[in-house]
Amino acid sequence: MLEEVLVTVRSNPGIDPSLAVWNWEIPLYLFLGGLVAGILLFGSLMVLLDREKDFPFVARKLPIWAFVGLSIGMFALFLDLSHKFYVWRFYTTFQVSSPMSWGAWILVLVYPVIILLTACTLREGYPALGRLVDRFRAGHALIEFACKHRALVAQWGIVLAVFLGFYTGILLSALSARPFWNTGFLAPLFLVSGMSAAAALVLLGTRSEIERHTFTRIDIVLIAVKLSLIALLLVNLATGSRVQIEAAQMVFEGEFAIPFWVFLVIPGLMIPLILEYWELKGRRRAWMLVSPVLVLYGSYMLRQLTVDMGQASSYVSYINAFDPTLLELLR
Repeated sequence: MLEEVLVTVRSNPGIDPSLAVWNWEIPLYLFLGGLVAGILLFGSLMVLLDREKDFPFVARKLPIWAFVGLSIGMFALFLDLSHKFYVWRFYTTFQVSSPMSWGAWILVLVYPVIILLTACTLREGYPALGRLVDRFRAGHALIEFACKHRALVAQWGIVLAVFLGFYTGILLSALSARPFWNTGFLAPLFLVSGMSAAAALVLLGTRSEIERHTFTRIDIVLIAVKLSLIALLLVNLATGSRVQIEAAQMVFEGEFAIPFWVFLVIPGLMIPLILEYWELKGRRRAWMLVSPVLVLYGSYMLRQLTVDMGQASSYVSYINAFDPTLLELLR
């Protein structure tokens, strides 16, 4: 009897052909990571430029939201881990070629910088919380140390903000097995998107007209840059290899065409760009809170769709499924 053995990898649980290994936790983590990078960057710049009086919300009240956002993002990432009790193993080594290893150590450095930057703003930004922290000897010493070295903290803040913003994109682009992710435009796109989200948060929280006007102008530029980077990303894919062209086609005629254009580009980019331009021209003041909300929504949707489209793109075709009747014919 001649025995025939068929081997297939089409049922490798969690890997192939599963197309949704990463769920909501990863897009949320990437969104909050970019937002924190933008907050840290703007807050540190105000300190170094000595513009705290002109931009009180950014310099004194915004940094604490970086701590809140990063904590929520880290918790979401923790929920995604399959082996949660082994998370400490990330910090027993440093792998230069691993984006996840870089990210783990960047977050270790970002946390203390955010804490120090926040501590220095508590007395003026959140007086009640500042008085509470001042009651404790360790808290008082922390605030004094942070204020004494605020310039150095801000310098590190800018460097780490750029690293953190780029990392959220490199985490995906380093996975060459997914053609939609495998492009150098994701890192700058996610950094700029995070800065835009931080600018939108400023527009929601500030009461200063100077601050609002300045960050409206900044956000208009950032949205325009985002649109340009998205266009370049799609052009890069459309002029690449066959699998990259197929990945780009998902945006124009595939299952993600409607979500991309109807749920991301139009409400998350085009509409806030128009509303913020009108606001600069003194029109539609009643809509001034709508545009930053749409910017935050668009920033999240960018991550959600990028994660979903990346997982749907592959070098392997899933059209021809294994037919179990083939085994019967070979017997």
